[in-house]
Amino acid sequence: MKHILFIFSLLVLISCGAGKTDKTRVSETVSGPNGLTARVVEPNGDSEATSLKSALKGFSDVSAVAQSMEFLASDALQGRDSGSEGIDVAADFIAKRFAAQGIEPYFETYRDTLSNFNEATFNVVGVLEGSDTLLKNEYILVGAHYDHIGLITPENDDAIANGANDNASGTTTVLEMARYFGKERTNKRSIIFALFSAEEKGLLGSKHLAEKIKADSLDLYVMLNFEMVGVPMVGKGHLVYLTGYELSNMAAISNGYANEKVVGFLPKAKELSLFKRSDNYAFHTVFNVPSQTFSTFDFTNFDHYHKVGDENEKMDYEHMALVINKMIPVVEGITNAAVKEIIYK
Repeated sequence: MKHILFIFSLLVLISCGAGKTDKTRVSETVSGPNGLTARVVEPNGDSEATSLKSALKGFSDVSAVAQSMEFLASDALQGRDSGSEGIDVAADFIAKRFAAQGIEPYFETYRDTLSNFNEATFNVVGVLEGSDTLLKNEYILVGAHYDHIGLITPENDDAIANGANDNASGTTTVLEMARYFGKERTNKRSIIFALFSAEEKGLLGSKHLAEKIKADSLDLYVMLNFEMVGVPMVGKGHLVYLTGYELSNMAAISNGYANEKVVGFLPKAKELSLFKRSDNYAFHTVFNVPSQTFSTFDFTNFDHYHKVGDENEKMDYEHMALVINKMIPVVEGITNAAVKEIIYK
């Protein structure tokens, strides 16, 4: 039945895309197992989303954000549960994006099979070599999880937990970072772009990758993780908060490169130990280097965590593009610093 529902959802996605030719266009086809395919639909110049471009300054825009979000959090991918056909199609989508952006596979292929999960599922890992002869041997890791929880107990005849905010939003942010650095090639250090599976199963994808690259004696400087950045915070004096804020000087360094207070502290994040509840934590424990998560989920601005209501219509693409554009100079500054200036206190 799950297989039949998946095929039906893909057909719906394709038919919906074909039926809106005045507002969208098909940019590519992504294939999954057993011949399953889905088409990536992106807004054209006449779309309502694209009209918001003028409100944004920077590399990313609403149209670019929508292109990834509308695919990753579509009903067709059935909530991207680890080991499912939906997440397999998502992995193919991410790998094709990396290839188009000039990001090379970190391993033999972009897909890296998890060794700690009992079903076949993959991290998708790319790398962009740094330009500096010496600094390129040091690595920045920019990551997010791309899995979600799949099909759950129905609400109003909807059983798909689409995972738009959690964490298609973080995945889209990483893809936009990869697109920027792949185009501009301004990084002196090498950058690993990693999208993790099985985060929802206990942070397994990040744990697998951290242990694997540690065994290769990789010189990791920092790990920058993006989690639930789909809607803006309410009444805060900063754009994003940083988990483990008090553990390092990452927030201060980040704001220095942003030339404004982009990164701040959320008391609730400390109270609930969010530092230990996302993919940054594996790199903290395995490497003991600054590894922290940027987020805008503040516990007052989103009521659909792990529910079927976590859908694209609830997301703020303009906010997401702003986060990406504000964080690009932060990542760029950290990547190009002459010394490893971010340290644990």
